[in-house]
Amino acid sequence: MTSLTGSTAPPVPLRRIGIAVLCAGLAVFALLYAPQPVLPQIAAEFRLDPGTAALAVTVSTAAVAVAVVPVATVSEAVGRRPVMLVSLALAVLVGVAMPFAPTFGALVALRAVQGVAVAGLPATAMAYLAEEIGSTRLGSLMGVYVAGTTVGGMSGRLVAGVVADDVFVRDAGWRGGLVAVSVLSAVCGLLVAWLLPASRRHQRQPLRVAPLIAGLRSAVTDPVLYGPYVVAVLSVGSFIGIYNAIGFRLVSPPFQVSPAVAALVFLAYAAGGICSAVAGRLADRFGRPVVLLSALALTAVGVVMTLPDQLGWVLAGLAVLTGAFFAAHAVSSGWVGARADPAARGQASSVYLFAYYLGSSVGGWLGSTVYGVWGWSALVATTCAWLSAAVVAVVMATWLPAHSSADGRGRRAEEFDVDGADRQERISR
Repeated sequence: MTSLTGSTAPPVPLRRIGIAVLCAGLAVFALLYAPQPVLPQIAAEFRLDPGTAALAVTVSTAAVAVAVVPVATVSEAVGRRPVMLVSLALAVLVGVAMPFAPTFGALVALRAVQGVAVAGLPATAMAYLAEEIGSTRLGSLMGVYVAGTTVGGMSGRLVAGVVADDVFVRDAGWRGGLVAVSVLSAVCGLLVAWLLPASRRHQRQPLRVAPLIAGLRSAVTDPVLYGPYVVAVLSVGSFIGIYNAIGFRLVSPPFQVSPAVAALVFLAYAAGGICSAVAGRLADRFGRPVVLLSALALTAVGVVMTLPDQLGWVLAGLAVLTGAFFAAHAVSSGWVGARADPAARGQASSVYLFAYYLGSSVGGWLGSTVYGVWGWSALVATTCAWLSAAVVAVVMATWLPAHSSADGRGRRAEEFDVDGADRQERISR
């Protein structure tokens, strides 16, 4: 293997980094969304409506949104890898304690703490990859990381749902399901500690206010980045809203399936893992806006496919929307890493993640509430409206002749990094 930089330095261990970030994404996202398939059981035990029960998921993602920028800032000073490892360890420890919560309030409080712990990984993983890999292979490796988050989301939901339905352990319930997910994440965390190389290209910065403000200003004043930021809010809000409500729909008439069978719908996440990796490569080749717009359109198609009260259509729709959503996430997050000024890459990644988890929290709660009050058709209409707005945001960020001030070179908004290298191409007028 040759060095990506062409220098005499040791080659970047791409395979080792790829496996490590895959395991890291799996570990934290399994923990983050593990309560989602058992929301009906949590609601039944504590006598809650769907919107209130969804707080077990949304409060954690809200905590990630709040913590991701400060944690990313800390990583500039102490390094990416230490923050990632501490994040994993704390998230697992809280995950072990969480099933013993005596009240719903205590459960929500622990979920908030776990969200703060989880924030350390997404806050640093994007910046770590951008620094260590370089732009040439960033799209592919970002796709691998997103694939890990996809597999983690699927595994956590599937394990929690199946164990909670007493398939393996009698009377395990939702608490036993969450314990099983914590064990899975602990194993993945150990693999990350073993495999993830120390940062070689990150230069630690002292925690000074002025550079941080300058980096943050750069991250929020580049109009090209507005597209990925808006996509993060609206697409994940649509996605989590659907998945928060799907369990309630499937255990109710006309489906009335068991919790274990309902949890099997999360196998649709397998499509997300494949599509995110493929989308990263396509974006490197054909350009991010084209692939991103296509992914958003397919997400909306998948949402509409879930309308009929037929299990086959619901499952097919979930597979389509899941694959397309994670493709959009892989492309938009990679766009941020490639577009951002190198000195502000950490801040730009943290702004994107703030938008992502804000959308997950607010959209997930709103989606559950819309379903609880007006039903599935209203939820489908709401999410399609959000996805349409995301499409408009990408088009505006790509084509409007606004000037970017991110690097002071007067780049136009229609300029973007097509192949992930250190060059830009103009969209033909």
